[in-house]
Amino acid sequence: MEVAERKTLAEDIFCPIDVFDVEEIREDFPILRKRVHGKRLVYLDNAATSQKPQSVIDTISTYYTGENANIHRGVHYLSQLATQRYEETRTKVKDFINAGSEKEIIFTSGTTEAINLVAHGYGRLNFREGDEIIVSNLEHHSNIVPWQLLCEQTGAKLRVIPIDDNGDIILDEYKKLLNEKTKLVAIVHISNSLGTINPVKEIITLAHEYSAPVLIDGAQAVPHSKVDVQELDCDFYCFSGHKMFGPTGVGILYGKEDLLEDMAPFLGGGDMIKTVTFEKTTYSDLPSKLEAGTPNIAGVIGLGAAIDYINKIGYNKISAYEEGLLNYAQKVLQGVDGLRIIGTAHHKAAVISFVIGDIHPHDIGTILDQNGIAIRTGHHCTQPVMERFNLPATSRASFAFYNTKEEVDQLVDGIYGVLRLFK
Repeated sequence: MEVAERKTLAEDIFCPIDVFDVEEIREDFPILRKRVHGKRLVYLDNAATSQKPQSVIDTISTYYTGENANIHRGVHYLSQLATQRYEETRTKVKDFINAGSEKEIIFTSGTTEAINLVAHGYGRLNFREGDEIIVSNLEHHSNIVPWQLLCEQTGAKLRVIPIDDNGDIILDEYKKLLNEKTKLVAIVHISNSLGTINPVKEIITLAHEYSAPVLIDGAQAVPHSKVDVQELDCDFYCFSGHKMFGPTGVGILYGKEDLLEDMAPFLGGGDMIKTVTFEKTTYSDLPSKLEAGTPNIAGVIGLGAAIDYINKIGYNKISAYEEGLLNYAQKVLQGVDGLRIIGTAHHKAAVISFVIGDIHPHDIGTILDQNGIAIRTGHHCTQPVMERFNLPATSRASFAFYNTKEEVDQLVDGIYGVLRLFK
């Protein structure tokens, strides 16, 4: 697609979505001013991790320069202040996803630990030989491997919902898998490799007909759209701070209070106990019971700042802007000869995986990098997805609200450069 055609297309598709000044937004993210190989950075790897606004960076710096202390254990000023800031974030998270209580918010190191916490603390207590766990063909490895390990330990079986050629879950096949042996459904909200937005509300409702709890991997959903765990009626919801413009090394496990109460601790140590003797240990109340040891205090406080930043912009604006950017990107990429988009689900987030003839994705990513364009190449920790489409890997461009149509154009121009080189 020629530059003039893309300009007209941009005006037709993108300009009506005038929800905020994207250049003003970009000023909040210092790394976006960086130059890579002499070119201005075009960062299109947001599904792997998002960039951080200055407010989050400043909040973490402020903690370490003026508030650093351990929490929950000290009576001195700094400990009390750090504890206050830490627990304020728990309340922010509760409100952010509309949980019923702060007790339902467990801080973890990320989505992976949150899922493993449920697998160990809930699964090992409740699963027996012959029980069944349902996942989908779209899952990230972090929502497959913990359940495989649990199956090996308990004798439970893993069942898989297939997907169609668009990358949509086949709901009729899911319904066939559900039965009285189903003890858990673990499903991704938005696919990190295809962008598919799953009908999680319907999936949850169907599972509950068999009294099966549902865990949602929300790592890719929370950065892009409003999540209401009470409206969804999910039993567990997991997400990470670093994908939603917050720090690395911090995440959230939401769980319904009664389920968390019945869970066994995954880690034992400080801050999760009431009493310890050599004969017996009694555990603390929620949420402390499931938060052993000194946590990532700065990360948690930084996550609170990220929530403040998202709330300031508003999910309505974020979703509308990203939808426009996705529509534009898909249109112009479809005009590239030989490029095939993998994942054309009816409901998609701002993620585009693609292949170009027999050019290896790693070559595409390396050449684009020389032009300052950062994409992700590989199997994206979703090898079963790659196997479903008979591919070793894809190139993936994933967008956030600070990306622009001009950056999409730079991506397309970079891809034409790849084609010229290989031609």
